[in-house]
Amino acid sequence: MAEEVKLFETWSSPFALRVVWALHLKGIQYESVLEDLSNKSDLLLQYNPVHKKVPVLLHNGRPISESLIILEHIDETWKQHPLLPQDPYARAMARFWAKFGDDKVVPSMWTAFISEGKKQEAALADATEHLQKLEEQLRGKKFFSGDNIGYLDIALGWLANLLGVFDEISSLKAVDGERFPLLSAWFKEFSDAPVIKDCRPPHDKLISGFIALCQYFRAKSSST
Repeated sequence: MAEEVKLFETWSSPFALRVVWALHLKGIQYESVLEDLSNKSDLLLQYNPVHKKVPVLLHNGRPISESLIILEHIDETWKQHPLLPQDPYARAMARFWAKFGDDKVVPSMWTAFISEGKKQEAALADATEHLQKLEEQLRGKKFFSGDNIGYLDIALGWLANLLGVFDEISSLKAVDGERFPLLSAWFKEFSDAPVIKDCRPPHDKLISGFIALCQYFRAKSSST
């Protein structure tokens, strides 16, 4: 009996893109259900009543939400191309740095992107400190997971996908080859991998979408 795999996503969500990458790396056939987050479907609200957001993976009728949890479900369900390391300590460290990415790097980079002046400078300083910690995790390695793309690369893949967009829109230049040679090399290795490149959202569409987001949040901030 064929397995039912559906992914509720948006084209621009970096968190949904994690799941897309994992499914493609594993060679899993799935149905993409694109959501309009300004008019969320009844199914999305039914399957993710707590957070009411994408991504949601529907596997044989059972929904799983939150991208990092979905990645672990995928890895435990389909054994080909393992994402997490076999060693328990290495697995724990991969989870730790993935959480660090979501809890520290994402907020600091996002604040730097949508802010101006001193607030942007402070956020960029925080982001630089966080990125330096990630730089150290790449010493002696091609990918965060070693020789092949794995869980932590996918969890941090939004950096390779969006930092160029942020730089182009806001001139942040958060990562350069001189300060972050290992991260810069990883960006290229990760982005050039066929399975990653083939799933990348259109660059021009990302640019226009994030310009609109930036303008929205800056206007909102100046009005409060």
